[in-house]
Parts: sequence; C-alpha cells; structure tokens
Amino acid sequence: MNSASTQTLQDVQRTSMATSVPRVFGLPLPLFFIALAVMVIAMATDTLPTGMISALLVMMLLGELLGFIGDRLPVVKTYLGGGAIVAIFGAATLVYLDWLPEAVSGNVTTFMKDGGFLNFYIAALITGSILGMESSVLVKVGSRYALPLLCSVLFAGVFAMGVGALLGFSPQDALVVITLPIMGGGMGAGAVPMSQVYEQLLGQPASYYISILVPALALGNVFAIIIAGLLNGLAKRFPSWTGNGQMMPGVEIEERESTFDLGRLGIGLVAALTFFVAGEVLGDVIPLHPYALMIVLVAVLKITNVVPESVNEAASQWFQFVARNWTFALLFGIGIAYTDLGQVIDAISLTYVAVVFAVVAGAAFGAGIVGKLVGFYPIESAITAGLCMANMGGTGDVAVLSAARRMQLMPFAQISSRLGGALILLISSIIVPLFFSG
Repeated sequence: MNSASTQTLQDVQRTSMATSVPRVFGLPLPLFFIALAVMVIAMATDTLPTGMISALLVMMLLGELLGFIGDRLPVVKTYLGGGAIVAIFGAATLVYLDWLPEAVSGNVTTFMKDGGFLNFYIAALITGSILGMESSVLVKVGSRYALPLLCSVLFAGVFAMGVGALLGFSPQDALVVITLPIMGGGMGAGAVPMSQVYEQLLGQPASYYISILVPALALGNVFAIIIAGLLNGLAKRFPSWTGNGQMMPGVEIEERESTFDLGRLGIGLVAALTFFVAGEVLGDVIPLHPYALMIVLVAVLKITNVVPESVNEAASQWFQFVARNWTFALLFGIGIAYTDLGQVIDAISLTYVAVVFAVVAGAAFGAGIVGKLVGFYPIESAITAGLCMANMGGTGDVAVLSAARRMQLMPFAQISSRLGGALILLISSIIVPLFFSG
C-alpha cells in the first residue's frame, strides 16, 4: 500500500466523519444502532447463529463502536493508541466482567483461531504492504536504512536487558516478551503473529503472550510520542543534527497515485492467500516460522520485479480493503480470543514500565547514532527508524510525527511500520530458539 493511496483513503474517511451526521463505520448513527439492536436482540433471544456470520457481525459492530469511542477520547487518542487500544481492552473487559454471553465469545474465539480469520488478515497485511511499496525504495533506501533500523532493535534490546537486570527483571523476558514485540510494528503486524510464533517455539498459549505484550505496546506508544516531542525540542538547540524533516540530502521517496479498482480485489485476495500457503509449504522443509518465510519470499520477488505490477497493485488494494473494514473487528477479536485482562493487570509494575521505557529510549538512541554514521540526520533517523519502530503502527506513526512536527517523514515511518513487523518476526524466528536452547 503506497503512501499516496493510503492518504487518499484517510482523506475520504475524514471527510465522511466530518459530515453533519456522525457516522460509525461509514453509517449514520441511527442506521448503525439499528444493526446493533438487531444483534443485541438476537443475543438476548439466543437466536444469534454460530459460525462466520455471527462472529463477523459481533466483531465488526462492537469493534467499530469501541474504535469510534477510542478515537475520540482526548488522552487515549493522543497517547495510548486511540481506538485500537479501546477495541482490544474493551473486548477483554466484556469477557472479564461476563457482560458478553459465553456462547458469543466462544464463537468469536473459534472464528479467530480455528476459523483462520487472524491468518487471513495477516496474509493480506504482509503481502499488500510489501508488494505495495516501490522496489526502488526497498533497494535504494533499504541499503542505508536497514542498518539504523537493525541497530534500533539492537540498542532497544541492550537497554531493556540492562535495565531489567538492574531491577531484577529477567533479561530473557525483557528481550523476548517486551523488546521484540514493541519493535514489531503494532498489534496486527507485531504482537499478534509474534504470540503465535512464541506459542510454537516456547510452549505457552498465544493468549499468555498477548496478555503480556498488549500493555507493553500501549506504554511503548506513549513513550515514543513523548520522546518525539523531546527530539523536536532538541533539534532547535542543535540545528546541525536535523534536516527539518529531510532524512538526508538528495534522497526522497516518490509517491505514486493509485486509483482504487474493485475488480482488483479478487486478484489481491488470491495473491495474499497464495503467498500464505507458499509460506506454509516452505515451513514444512525449512526450520523457520511460515510467516517469516512468507515475508522473505514476498520481499525477494518484489525486489527482483518478478511479480507483475498489476498484481502488486491488486495486493496493495486488497490490503487497504481488509485494513479499512476489518481492523477494528480483528482487534476486538484479539481482545476476546487472546487477551486475558487478569493477566494484563498482573503484568503492570514499576519495573515493567521502566523496561518498556528503556526499549523505546534505546531504539531512538541506536537509530540516531547509527543513522548519522550512514549519512542520515540523527534526529530524523531516531524518529523514523527508532520511534516509528517502537510505536503502534500506523496510528502511532501519525502521533509520533505530529509530536515531532515532521509529518513529511511519513513515507519513512511507513517503511519502519510495514517492514518492522516483518523484520522482527524474522529475527525472533531465528534467535528465540537459540536464546532458549537447552
């Protein structure tokens, strides 16, 4: 998904939200609440069917409602990830307080896990985000950008393990269950697939890891925004450290316009599912997680220009469709199926908060120092390769760049967010078994 088409889609959404009648999921409030009332009546009368139809209806309506509320709460929308966090924790709270019928929550859980909705979403995410980027960007910017990106992860891990060791927090947990997920590009691209990788590699259920990772992501997003504002202030004191929104002299990402075409969605769907299945096939013979293998396969084919441009565009537009219509539904499902609110509450402590801060600070420091060595302005490198790796993906990018007053860096921030999850997923698939061997 290229930045121009993303911005166009966001502009359309903002325009619809700005109309005289408030809308949820594009529907005027009266119509939305009619749909919601039908669902609630079906729940109350035990006539809500099981399977995909009811699961999607519950997830989309309640997820969109919670997302709508979260994106309008002053502090939450600015510092805590907005609707994404409210959708997750709102769903988890409904289960925790027994306000959602057990049959409904069980059906959603089955749809998310056994029904494969989570994998369906992730397949669109990985395929569309990578194929939607210009191959020249992957090569030209990646040749320099990769090093500060990797060093942001390295310094984040070192800082976290150091602070964790000083405060009695397990260095292994500081790295595996806090650092890597925070640096992984948010929930959909980071924590969720990461929890599944950990379930396979470390033995505990995915819900156990999600419950630990979610508060880390929220806190990490807060610290990323705060540090971005501090870096903007630092830039005023040390003007030679900043390009005032320019990464380095003479290097810019060209944005291309994209016309949305309904006819391409089916092609994008097939491409996403094909790459996902290819990852499963490769995973049967190569000892890496299928997600990681899928990422490598898509990236290699994109860089070598093997995939036709029409398929690239179709995959990008399919991801836009999935992200636009099912992100809050997915987050609501994550809250139901993967988030144990009791475990989340137990995970919060001063030590935990300190380790999370160390992750974000280390990411900014590593990306800034190494970015300068490869020719980037250190402030811009710290913001994009560091803080935009440690925030909550797309919404975090907007918040961080707004705090830093450098919205023109969005293309670079998107590289971090898009490839961050892929990079961390690949790294974790390799080092976690080594780290915990024996």
